[in-house]
Amino acid sequence: MSGNQIMFIVFSAMIVIFSILTVTSRKILRAAVFLLFVLISTSALYFMLNYQFLAAVQLTLYAGGIVVLIIFSVLLTSHIDEKFESPALLKRVYAAIASILGAVLVITTLLNNTFVPGTEAAKDVNMNLIGNSLISWGEQGYALPFELISILLLAAMIAAIVVAKKIKTK
Repeated sequence: MSGNQIMFIVFSAMIVIFSILTVTSRKILRAAVFLLFVLISTSALYFMLNYQFLAAVQLTLYAGGIVVLIIFSVLLTSHIDEKFESPALLKRVYAAIASILGAVLVITTLLNNTFVPGTEAAKDVNMNLIGNSLISWGEQGYALPFELISILLLAAMIAAIVVAKKIKTK
């Protein structure tokens, strides 16, 4: 087994383990930290695939942006030691069914597809092309998706504050 395969297995295991810990943790601050580990491990996989730009975006935007905003929201709006309520049994059953169906869908999709390696040579990275694509609105432009993602990030921040701030009823 080569070093790349070992690293892939390690990062994949980290993603799976910390993803499970993220959704099962009852403490919101711990869940945010576990999510940070998932996003960093995903970025490491992008680095292994030689997608440095995507890995850098993953680190800066998601790991550096969303998770930090969630952690700041939690620290500013609630007590750190507060716990989420344990979900009802029916919700747990539905979540288990959805997880199993999702896993079956992914596994059958992977097993039914034949993956062939590409024969094209790697393209050179042209920073001018990347920069023009990021600011243009045309067919190859990313300005509209960037604006949509900024709205999504704002919604994530508002949702994190709403979840973190619990109104105590007397």
